[in-house]
Amino acid sequence: MITKEYPPEIYGGAGVHVAELVSALRRDIDVTVRAFGAPRDEEGTFAYRAPESLAGANPALQTLGTDLEIVSAIAGADVVHSHTWYANFAGHLASQLHGIPHVLTAHSLEPLRPWKAEQLGGGYAVSSGIEKLAYENAAAVIAVSAGMRADILRSYPQVDPARVRVIHNGIDVERWRPVQDPAFLSSIGMDPDRPSVVFVGRITRQKGLPYLLQAARLLPPEVQLILCAGAPDTPEIMAEVQEGVRLLQQTRKGVVWIERMLPRDELSAILAAATTFVCPSVYEPLGIVNLEAMACGAAVVGTATGGIPEVVDDGVTGRLVPIEQVQDGTGTPTDPERFVADLAAVLTEVATDPERAREYGEAGRERARTQFSWAAIADETRALYAELTA
Repeated sequence: MITKEYPPEIYGGAGVHVAELVSALRRDIDVTVRAFGAPRDEEGTFAYRAPESLAGANPALQTLGTDLEIVSAIAGADVVHSHTWYANFAGHLASQLHGIPHVLTAHSLEPLRPWKAEQLGGGYAVSSGIEKLAYENAAAVIAVSAGMRADILRSYPQVDPARVRVIHNGIDVERWRPVQDPAFLSSIGMDPDRPSVVFVGRITRQKGLPYLLQAARLLPPEVQLILCAGAPDTPEIMAEVQEGVRLLQQTRKGVVWIERMLPRDELSAILAAATTFVCPSVYEPLGIVNLEAMACGAAVVGTATGGIPEVVDDGVTGRLVPIEQVQDGTGTPTDPERFVADLAAVLTEVATDPERAREYGEAGRERARTQFSWAAIADETRALYAELTA
């Protein structure tokens, strides 16, 4: 298993996915993890850094350098499985060098994240080329949703549809559960007696946070906005969010912004106390964060895009916000003002009806428990490995 993110260095859904999948697979097969970053103490897990000769190079080149450090160590494996473009190059080369099938899991697609050019500059062309190479040559591509599968086949028409399988992301409802912690909520300024909207996510274009900040201006004054948002892609989007939060805090009370990464129990306490969780993403292959919110008993309001409609059962576990998007890969709403107004209207509907929100939350936890277990996802993944090595 090759991944950029792995505990304790996790900043997004892909890292959560890999950690949970590895744990579930290790119950009956031998899984060696090769991750980027600092040394790990976990047995069977090895870490790699970019070569010192690439210090100061474009981050995309540093990524490829790390990949090359990994490839030779994969000798003797039956299958190599990579996650995100950061690891795809190592998976592709290992497959060729060692004559083993390469499985890759698609957590996002570079053609649908053109704003990454703001972060990587010319490195975005490098990451895009590497991703294309890996997808077109992998023995199997796992899409985390049917929406993601459609995106893959549209972005990479040379990929054989028979090689693209849908295996959803999952959630551990024993670890993600409703937590009651009034003292912690008080310490961050969240009032459990007031209706609240909670956002959790990285500060990146795809998460739609600037649209949420605009929609928040239209919410009833009693509704709190709790933002658990950090790890900005660029200084520019960070500045945009800072300005949006500043303007909101000037006109309404109960706007709380937490930039630090929260431990699971603290985040669970926030989600359990939320009247509604919001996922305003303009691009979201599935959205593990939605499953985390559901497992904690929160109603979910999400954009009707990507894999979100496969998680959020509209009118049962929460609500979906309609969106029409520009077909240029950015996910930009064709009518941003309409999207913002629709987002505000749906959030207001759920946040001001706590009894209905509670019913959504209960149904959401049950849906997470029965349809998105990691044990089932590991079974499907293991079966794919067996098929490829038969």
